[in-house]
Amino acid sequence: MSVTEKFLSYIKISSPSDENSQTCPSTACQLDVANFLANEMKNIGLENIRIKEGYVYAELLATKGYEDKTCLGLIAHMDTATDFNGYDIKPQIIENYNGEDVLLKGSGDVLSVSEFPQLKDFKGHTLITTDGTSLLGADDKSGIAVIMQAVEDIIKNNIPHGKIVVGFTPDEEIGRGADLFDVEGFGAEFAYTVDGGLPGEIEYENFNAVSAKITISGRSIHPGSAKGQMINSQRIGIEFDSMLPEFERPEYTENFEGFFHLIETQGSTEKTVLEYILRDHDGEKIKQKEKLLYDVAEYLNKKYGRELVKVETKLSYRNMKEQILPHFHLIENAIKATEQAGVTPKSVAIRGGTDGARLSFMGLPCPNLATGGMNFHGKYECTTKENMEVCVEVVKNIIKIYAQ
Repeated sequence: MSVTEKFLSYIKISSPSDENSQTCPSTACQLDVANFLANEMKNIGLENIRIKEGYVYAELLATKGYEDKTCLGLIAHMDTATDFNGYDIKPQIIENYNGEDVLLKGSGDVLSVSEFPQLKDFKGHTLITTDGTSLLGADDKSGIAVIMQAVEDIIKNNIPHGKIVVGFTPDEEIGRGADLFDVEGFGAEFAYTVDGGLPGEIEYENFNAVSAKITISGRSIHPGSAKGQMINSQRIGIEFDSMLPEFERPEYTENFEGFFHLIETQGSTEKTVLEYILRDHDGEKIKQKEKLLYDVAEYLNKKYGRELVKVETKLSYRNMKEQILPHFHLIENAIKATEQAGVTPKSVAIRGGTDGARLSFMGLPCPNLATGGMNFHGKYECTTKENMEVCVEVVKNIIKIYAQ
């Protein structure tokens, strides 16, 4: 099968994760993907294939005489996002794409060139979109397809290589992809996640991430006799949010600009809960954002003369840059491999996180490579055959470079 055929076979298997589940993987359908991949790995000639706690691992032993070369890992995730429908995916395949707007026939929505100008670069490609009723699953099944095709090509073409280890993780989209990853058993010295965007993008910086829960206590009194007695926790919640920097919100930020994002509110007069995620590439700035939440709570508690506002924060993940810089050959070799594939490399700061961020702090330095897609997590998600093929070449070139 080609990389495109692989990708289309993977997205047929629905596999959204579920943040409300406490199992690993969080959804049984991810095991369907795991079993499918394990069987395919066996067929293409990988060894020591195992499924452990929902994770899939396999090995490609080094070419004779290359046993002393770097043991390199390749990692992607099996789950799809929960932001939009991830079931019953019906892709649209448009050969020799004309560079114009695309009708998503299932929903009537339009993938518009004016809104997504990168589409112009895909003219002449075989474009793969959704039909508008679901996401596509290119995040990250295109990454899986790229890895599987690269490894298969290495085997079929007898390309000399050091030991290659492959790992596919569950539950990345809900922040648990690295939770039970067996770094020691995986055995790689270094690795790459293949979970990025357009060809040429190389990512080794990501957000520092903090989650925050703000609990506000109120006092419910019948509104007819509430004067001087009622404390409406919802209104204090609105006041709390209004005291955060207005333009440090996701809808106003880009590149290296961090933000406060109010992701959920639950409220009544008696009790209101605000849930935030805080993001910033700069380690000091994320600490300042976290401190501001406590400062606002302290101010409101003083204003109302009682302890009404409680803040709880938790570090979710850190910027992997500090773990990658001591091993910058990972980036230098990715740049070289990208240039060899005929693409201009571009260093991109991830406005989010990947399994690689946490794995880097678990002792496995792990920058991120492109998969060829864009507009992930929604109906406008798309990729192309040619983009995925370029990404395959980049991965193969990296393997060749580390075998030198």
